[in-house]
Amino acid sequence: MKNIQLLGLILVVVGSFLPLVHVPIIGNWNYWKLDHYLAIACWIFAACAVFGIVNNNPKVVRFFGVLLILLFAFTLVAVKMQSLDYFSFLPFKSWREAFAGVVKLKWGWAVEFLGAFLMVFAIGSKKVNNRT
Repeated sequence: MKNIQLLGLILVVVGSFLPLVHVPIIGNWNYWKLDHYLAIACWIFAACAVFGIVNNNPKVVRFFGVLLILLFAFTLVAVKMQSLDYFSFLPFKSWREAFAGVVKLKWGWAVEFLGAFLMVFAIGSKKVNNRT
């Protein structure tokens, strides 16, 4: 279980440096380019999960894994809302939605969510010692 949680943690940290959003003309953005504070929160949650992995406390790891999933979901919603807000000067709602649609999510999100889900759903086997 510890190795699977550690693999999930590595995927979360590495995923934060992968392309998460593609903005035309500007290029690909990772977590740091999206928002510094969200990237710092992601790394702090990952560091707290390391504490849980090292101390063999799966409840702590699961808690911070759930927090990471919530943070990623919040970030996805924020990206979509911010892209709509960037084009708020356009007079028609359909134009705003069309221009906001050019901001595309990239494959880095799959790595981020996979790592967080591995941290949450890693199940350890409990061995019973039959010696008396």
